[in-house]
Amino acid sequence: MNLQGFLLLLLQQQKYRDMLIPAARASRLFGTDGGLMLTLYAAFPSEFSLDIPLFARIDMLDVPLYCDQFERRGVTGAVVHFADIDTERRATELLSKELYINLREDNQEEDDEFYMEDLVGFHAEAKGLAGEVTDYIDSEINPLFEVTTAEGNAVLIPAAEEFVAKIDFEKRRIKFVLPEGLIDLNAK
Repeated sequence: MNLQGFLLLLLQQQKYRDMLIPAARASRLFGTDGGLMLTLYAAFPSEFSLDIPLFARIDMLDVPLYCDQFERRGVTGAVVHFADIDTERRATELLSKELYINLREDNQEEDDEFYMEDLVGFHAEAKGLAGEVTDYIDSEINPLFEVTTAEGNAVLIPAAEEFVAKIDFEKRRIKFVLPEGLIDLNAK
């Protein structure tokens, strides 16, 4: 995944996290083909459509899981088979995880596409660095953000997903996690 794809995923995560509500828990395996038994919470909709994904929080990301099959078992139970989870080993990774659902009325997709240049003007922070993203240097080999500190020093930061910890699009802030010495090395 490239950085722009990663940043788009972060943007979507931030929007969806506020709209997701706990709906079920993966309680045990069902068969050997990746099936799971779910314990449904009261918030789970009585009329559930396979077009609506459930979300599992994995490594602090809300990962959408689309159901290939969903069969209710009583009022608070269900058997589910998720797309791309077709082995017992993969299903085991979801055991005891809480599943979330987006019950917002207007489930219409919004245009979340943005360009790296859109981050220019964001407040940037990292350990030992605070400033503003003043430029995006588009290079196929090594794209860079230029961050200018309050003292007027320009620091170049590689635009790589492993250095981006969080982006808050509403507050226009980006938080970097940088290797020790990178700020001094890349100061212009």
